[in-house]
Amino acid sequence: MKKFFYILVVLCFIGCDGPEARRPIKVKTGSYFKQSIARNKALLAKEEKLIAHIIKGDTVHNYTHSPNGSWFYYDVKNEEETYLPESEDLVTMTYNLVDFNNDTIYSMEEIGVFKYKVDKQDLFLGLRTSVKLLKVNETATFLYPSSLGYGYHGDNKKIGTNIPLKATVSIFNIEKNKDSIQN
Repeated sequence: MKKFFYILVVLCFIGCDGPEARRPIKVKTGSYFKQSIARNKALLAKEEKLIAHIIKGDTVHNYTHSPNGSWFYYDVKNEEETYLPESEDLVTMTYNLVDFNNDTIYSMEEIGVFKYKVDKQDLFLGLRTSVKLLKVNETATFLYPSSLGYGYHGDNKKIGTNIPLKATVSIFNIEKNKDSIQN
């Protein structure tokens, strides 16, 4: 009987090993993300090469590279004004959008003159940052890679997937935010 009791105690200790963790069926390696990053880098390099070709072919204008990754030249420059729009200023403006073949996507007439509250309203990334580069009564033409335009998704209307854009932006008025005036 003692032998049976010892064997029972030993079996209890061996049998009470605890639950064993289940292993995942699929192991995620991150290869999808790596492929997506490589694809986006290749697309950006291709679009930057296209932009460089456009700039090289345009001997009339002097292009400037903006901090956000777009290129632009001034159609009308206002040397007298010094104030640039800041967050929450109200800007009266208009713009148009064309593709790199100069085919109009949205005309200035179609978009119309509108008021934009800087950093508080929804515009595509390139345009949001471009507004902050222009002063009152200035007009500039910007070249955006698709990552600064509507990107992979497009606008669900006229702009398709990964379309680099050219926009001519005009600023008519800047109403300074009251909080920034007081400070």
